[in-house]
Amino acid sequence: MKKIWSTILATLMLVVLIAPVALAADDAAKATIDTGDTAWVLISAALVFVMTPGLAFFYGGMVRSKNVLGTIMQSFFIVALISVEWILIGYTMAFGTDVNGFIGNLDKIGLAGVGLNVLTNGTIPELAFVAFQCMFAVITPALITGAFAERMRFPAFVMFILLWAIFIYNPMAHWVWGGGFLASLGALDFAGGLVIHILSGVSGLTICLMLGKRRGYGKSPMLPHHLPMTVLGASLLWFGWFGFNAGSALGANALAANAFVTTQAAAAAATLSWVVAEWFHNGKPTILGAVSGCIAGLVAITPAAGFVEPLPAVIIGLVGGVVCYFAVAIVKAKLGYDDSLDAFGVHGIGGTWGAIATGLWATTKVNPAGADGLFYGSSDLIVAQLISIVVAYVLAIVGSFVLIKIVGLFMKVRVDEDEEVSGLDLSEHGERGYAQSFVAGSSFFDTSDGSAMAMQQNLHAGESDIK
Repeated sequence: MKKIWSTILATLMLVVLIAPVALAADDAAKATIDTGDTAWVLISAALVFVMTPGLAFFYGGMVRSKNVLGTIMQSFFIVALISVEWILIGYTMAFGTDVNGFIGNLDKIGLAGVGLNVLTNGTIPELAFVAFQCMFAVITPALITGAFAERMRFPAFVMFILLWAIFIYNPMAHWVWGGGFLASLGALDFAGGLVIHILSGVSGLTICLMLGKRRGYGKSPMLPHHLPMTVLGASLLWFGWFGFNAGSALGANALAANAFVTTQAAAAAATLSWVVAEWFHNGKPTILGAVSGCIAGLVAITPAAGFVEPLPAVIIGLVGGVVCYFAVAIVKAKLGYDDSLDAFGVHGIGGTWGAIATGLWATTKVNPAGADGLFYGSSDLIVAQLISIVVAYVLAIVGSFVLIKIVGLFMKVRVDEDEEVSGLDLSEHGERGYAQSFVAGSSFFDTSDGSAMAMQQNLHAGESDIK
């Protein structure tokens, strides 16, 4: 009897000791979250977040001093507006269960059911993916603001951006990344050439044409008021772009390393080619040209970063710098449209070139989940890329046109002439970026009579329209 009880006791002890190990092994089999991948995606999300304030500085330095705060405010406000929109409805529209290839359903509205679940076919929590994609949704409409800078009313801007995010960005993100019809077609867009840059650049061109030119455009100089601010913004954008592209690998892996290197290669190559093109064309190399070339290269490599090898990335950057310079310095001047900060010339044209280049140099040697491009023996991808480009252009043009018309039914979209002369900092926000005296012996901020009109009179008395 004692022997039996000893045997039972020994068995129970073994069960107690072994059970936790067995359960742990079972949990390990079920859990697929990789802490390294998760850390990299969250860090990348933070890097992409920094890009929007960087864009605010980039654009803010290029406008006239009387519009600097209004320009920065647009990007900063978008961070808040679109973050809320993304959580409430944007994520489910882009990445919810596919409905006939056109939109995600509302099964994840308000992030319902997302919780701490692992991303399907991934190694990160779905919430990490939500955060990462949120930053993409934020910066995309912010890019558009460069096209209509210095002339849109703030209330109209807010309504347009919100509608644009819901009815243009979210569907396009689903078509390409969320299992929509362009993904089924075989289109490749690693980090946003189609979804972000073509869509924002072409939408920007559409809006600037609808609003018309700024007062004095083509007659009075409209020079950047603070180039060091622009250089700072471009540097933050370049820094954040590593998260933008390498983070799109959704893991700390070889693909992320490839995207990191191709991003640097293309940005550097485009900086060189833009500066050289400008040097030959205008006789002098400029810092504004260098930072513009850098952004052009980053835009061009975005759709291709996780599909091409480093050497093609250099070629993509070199061509991207020249093509975008041609669009900004020659085509815009010939056609006479007022794309204030060259959103279309850099993002629209650069994104178009990048999408085409993906169809030429993509290779499954870099990314087995991708496809081989034309230079690797297949023409299917370039066809899919060209179709996707056309779709993006049509959606951006038609969608932006309709949305501006809708907004115009409820409010004035463009500022009045006197408001444009005084500047949007004052007319739209009641503040100025620089505390300086415009009238000898009288501080601009001396408002002892409590009148905003006194501030405006001081401004008109001491500041020319071209400042």
